This record gives sequence, structure tokens and C-alpha cells, in this order.
Amino acid sequence: MRTRRREGDVPEPRTRWDEVTTGLWMGGHVWTDGVRPHQDVVVGREFDLVISLWTREGHGPAAGVEHHVVPIPDDWLTAGEIDSVRRVAEVAADAVRARRKVLVRCYSGYNRSGLVAAQTLIELGHDSEGAIDRVRLRRSSWALHNPAFEQYLLTGLDVASLLSGLEPPD
Repeated sequence: MRTRRREGDVPEPRTRWDEVTTGLWMGGHVWTDGVRPHQDVVVGREFDLVISLWTREGHGPAAGVEHHVVPIPDDWLTAGEIDSVRRVAEVAADAVRARRKVLVRCYSGYNRSGLVAAQTLIELGHDSEGAIDRVRLRRSSWALHNPAFEQYLLTGLDVASLLSGLEPPD
């Protein structure tokens, strides 16, 4: 089952990154200013911690910035990938609690970064529906347009991981 819209249907973000809650930002590797499409986003030292769910050479962050690379597809996830999302969201939540500035990013800054940002909000005490709404309000209405990711958040990542790990009967 396809969980992404065709690339032409999804507009490029109008900002490089957006603050979802104090200290937690989400963004991508490309953006448009409305005049020039498909501009690269390069992260320097703007953040204390960068979590990349998709990465490309030359897009930062600068040397010395804590950087976690956790590649996941913008698609249905395996139990191991869901567990990785949960672990990196805990890292992000701990950093936000410590008043560090955190960027969670993927390609466009909509789905994968939305999943981790929303799970980080849940770790910080938000309910799942409120976390999803906040990500969409602060980043874009296109955030979390992957229905699988929204379902993972509404179900809870622990349960989603268990269900994803089930083997089909013979």
C-alpha cells in the first residue's frame, strides 16, 4: 500500500524549519521562498542537537554539533524502525528538558520529522491527538500526511511496534 502522495502533489515547505514547542524544531533538506523552488537547507550551528531521518552530504550540521542519523522510510515501518523512532524521540525530549535547541529533520520536513517531533511532544506530556495537531499547526497542514505515521501515534509506538512485529499465521 502506498503511503506517500506523488511528489508533485505535495508543495515544498515555505520555511527551512519551524519551532513546534520551545526548543523543538522540525524541518527538512529543501524549501522554497515562493520565488525560487527547491532550495537546499544547510544546518550549521543553529542547533545543539540535530536528528536526521533522511540525510544528504553537505547539509550539515557543523562539526561538533551532536548529530543522530536514524534513516527510516516514509512508509510503513518495521518494529525495529518504530523502536528507533521511540528511542530518538526520548533523546530529543531529554534535550528539550535540558533547554537544548533540537532540530528533527527529514527530506521535506513533513512526515518522518513529524512522526519524531510528535512522539517527542508525547514524551513531554502531550496526548497523541494534541501532538499531531500541534505539529500540523506549527509546521504545515502537510505534516503527517502519511496515514501510517498518524496511526502509529494514535495507537502508541509501543503497541504499534508489537503489532508490526507479529508474524502472519501460516
